[in-house]
Amino acid sequence: MIFDRIVGMNVPSHIAIIMDGNRRWARQRGLPEGRGHEAGTVALEKVVEEAVKLGIKTITVYALSTENIKERAKREVMGLFSLMRSSYHTKLKKMMANGVKISILGELNGLPGSIKRLIEQLKKTYIKNESIKLNIALNYGGKKEIVEAIKNLVKEGIDVNKINDEVISKHLYTNGQTDPDLVIRTGGYIRLSNFLLWQTAYSELYFTKVLWPDFSPTELKKALDWYQDQKRNFGK
Repeated sequence: MIFDRIVGMNVPSHIAIIMDGNRRWARQRGLPEGRGHEAGTVALEKVVEEAVKLGIKTITVYALSTENIKERAKREVMGLFSLMRSSYHTKLKKMMANGVKISILGELNGLPGSIKRLIEQLKKTYIKNESIKLNIALNYGGKKEIVEAIKNLVKEGIDVNKINDEVISKHLYTNGQTDPDLVIRTGGYIRLSNFLLWQTAYSELYFTKVLWPDFSPTELKKALDWYQDQKRNFGK
């Protein structure tokens, strides 16, 4: 299939991705689940590189939910944190050197101290010639994000009559960023799983059975090809 029409046309500014299927990918190959997560980081690096070429400005990926941390085996969760620490040195630093601005969205309380320090390092890193923003949703939950926004509004004593969509958006983790134009979920499930519930009100939703480690730049272009055939009217 030829994707030439993607370049220079209606390319989404912001894409959100639910990276599902790492564990199933590993099981299908008789590998430890951790190998699936490792393969997932490789897929992410390639997708970000392709997104830069296509002119996408922001990618937000769902790395670890609040539910994952509570419900999954402690060994697996700690393995994910270990992978993030190693990925900082092997992939994230390389991305940042190439102009990728990386931010973490989510609740920092409860994360290991080493991960908190890594996040602080990401915040302090100066990005020269920014090419794209990469938001990594870590210990993230959409409902919790909205609840925390409301709590902060109450703490600030904001007049209830002055609370509107714009005010609430400014109290979310994505403050100052555009909402996703397109949400991609890999792995075959058709649901948002508590991901960016406020921000995706008018996003186009693309679901694919492809497992995340197999989601290549070609698969990204398939999603964008589909997106360009959608008519967005935002309720009009």
